[in-house]
Amino acid sequence: MKLIRLAFFVLALSTKSVVAQNGSVIPQPLNVEQVNVEFIIDSKTIIVADDANQANAHYLQKLIESLVLSKPAIKMKGTKGIILKLDESLAETLGDEGYLLETGKNSLAITAPTTIGIFYGIQTLRQLMNKNSGVDKRGAEWLVEGVRIEDKPRFKWRAYMLDESRYFMGEAFVKKILDQMALLKMNVFHWHLTDDAGWRMEIKKYPLLTEIGAFRDDSEIEGWGSGKTAGEPHGGFYTQEQMKDIVTYAAERNITVVPEFEMPGHSSAAIAAYTWLGTAGKDIDVPVKFGRHYDNYDVTKPEVFQFVKDVLGEMFEIFPSEVIHIGGDEVGYKVWEESEHVQKYMKEKGIKTPADLQIAFTNQISNFIEQQGRRMMGWNEIMGKNVHQGFEEKKDDKDAETSLAPNVIVHFWKGDLGLATEAAKKGYGIVNALHSNTYLDYGYKSISLEKAYAFNPIPEGLDEKFHENIYGLGCQMWTEWTPTYSDVERQTFPRIAAYAEVGWTNNTRKNYKVFRKNLNQLLNYWKGQGIGFAEKFEEKDF
Repeated sequence: MKLIRLAFFVLALSTKSVVAQNGSVIPQPLNVEQVNVEFIIDSKTIIVADDANQANAHYLQKLIESLVLSKPAIKMKGTKGIILKLDESLAETLGDEGYLLETGKNSLAITAPTTIGIFYGIQTLRQLMNKNSGVDKRGAEWLVEGVRIEDKPRFKWRAYMLDESRYFMGEAFVKKILDQMALLKMNVFHWHLTDDAGWRMEIKKYPLLTEIGAFRDDSEIEGWGSGKTAGEPHGGFYTQEQMKDIVTYAAERNITVVPEFEMPGHSSAAIAAYTWLGTAGKDIDVPVKFGRHYDNYDVTKPEVFQFVKDVLGEMFEIFPSEVIHIGGDEVGYKVWEESEHVQKYMKEKGIKTPADLQIAFTNQISNFIEQQGRRMMGWNEIMGKNVHQGFEEKKDDKDAETSLAPNVIVHFWKGDLGLATEAAKKGYGIVNALHSNTYLDYGYKSISLEKAYAFNPIPEGLDEKFHENIYGLGCQMWTEWTPTYSDVERQTFPRIAAYAEVGWTNNTRKNYKVFRKNLNQLLNYWKGQGIGFAEKFEEKDF
């Protein structure tokens, strides 16, 4: 008998493994105890799962088959084998996403109040068996060392954002990212699909959005203001069927896809397709240069509001997520200030500042989204505060005098953290994505792995009674200067693992030295899976 002694289980579809060290899971579980009862996984292993856990059982079946070269049977009842079972009474202590994992003499049980928790228990097992020794151990018997794990997440929003407006990546790459998110128990894929540089989603009522808006003649390279371009066109978009397929793929991994439709700024690609959407009334091309391109949607026109509702209506059919992201960042007010008809509209409506005009428009959109049973999210400029005094073109922008609609999720990325604290106290949901700590396009010299790991989504000094309004965090992969898959992977990995632990692991369990040691097995796994990652990621490397 070929017996491989391992702590716990195996990482998906990896064909090479070595002995595990106890507790080497990312994100670190809430509680891990060693027990004296081991469990063997081999060609005779069965999976026991009720109706609710059939999807999880088949997912697990594929993983085991890849290792023992035999497909385990799935049964509805039994006390032996790998048992996946629901126990709703655990909800009070484990919440919707927690789980228990326990080994017994003849069983390995994953128990949770929901099927989501069962799935996350499987991810823990996957990680603890991925040890790349360079020796093919497929077909072996796998000894799972005795363990009891009790685990649940710290935050309910654990997001990764991919910007595909700047560079279109395609289905296969998105699914590759989703697979790694699932492994790390991240549960929100924030999909940045529209911006100045390109419109990436098919909208059937407005075909020019993709016929024109999805393509540009060239692309700026080598950083802001370089004056250099790639010398070739770029473009691409997703059909509605492709987007639905990705939504399904994500849902199978308990990941919610939250799409972003930028408005009223960062809208050049849409205005290039339909000139009447813009304030200036001028024909433009999809910009070649990256940055802030300052024609905005003309929010005074009823037909523009109808356009937004039409696009959102088609998005609702594609994306079942409760939350819809509307951007709202970096709106250049100059075009509104120089427009006679916009100024006339503001005077007639008693709107004092461009920031108030943006809030009036944003609140209309929020009301429409809420009427459809959804919830609006936007970057923190939607609150009407000027967080861009450092930009010459926005230094004199005045704060709004009116207020953002309630029940909105504020995606905090820039400005004093006191603004996030203020919003949380007012009852807004906050996703903390402070750019100086979470932007993956920043180099490792600016955001080292350790700095990423040290990020705390809860602002310092926020009264504990408001902590529930801090939903979690996002890590954002902006792609202006990362045109290739390998570029995006290098910036994403391994920092995504640090953000996963920030989102999941209780602060009292976090330990960077332990995390860094545990990371080695993930680096080996990613290497085996052909996933690129930064070779230098510590502050001392620079």
